[in-house]
Amino acid sequence: QVRLTESGGDSVQSGGSLRLSCKASEYGHRCMAWFRRSPGKEREGVATIRVSDHSTYYENSVKGRFTISRDATKNEMYLQMNSLNPNDTALYYCASDFRTTCRTGVCCPLTRKDYKTWGQGTQVTVSS
Repeated sequence: QVRLTESGGDSVQSGGSLRLSCKASEYGHRCMAWFRRSPGKEREGVATIRVSDHSTYYENSVKGRFTISRDATKNEMYLQMNSLNPNDTALYYCASDFRTTCRTGVCCPLTRKDYKTWGQGTQVTVSS
């Protein structure tokens, strides 16, 4: 069974930075992503990376602040989060799929249904 394990969540002050990690138990993922669920909200996509060419895609509110990356040698994915604000407070999930889904010109989109494997989440709390 494929497993994804997140780590790196913490409590920080507004303006701070965090780096989340996601360790995959197997290779072969084609799309990987970070999602988050804030209190009282639906789970939303934050950033995705296409494994084959490392192309990335971001949700508008995190563009310029968050960076998604992957280390193939470690089979790990990362989310570097800078300039954090209280709106970033959420449970952050790692997700992956062994297929490459493309929608409206975006491959590895921010769509929950396109990811079949999920981690348990790591909590990020940003205080003002």
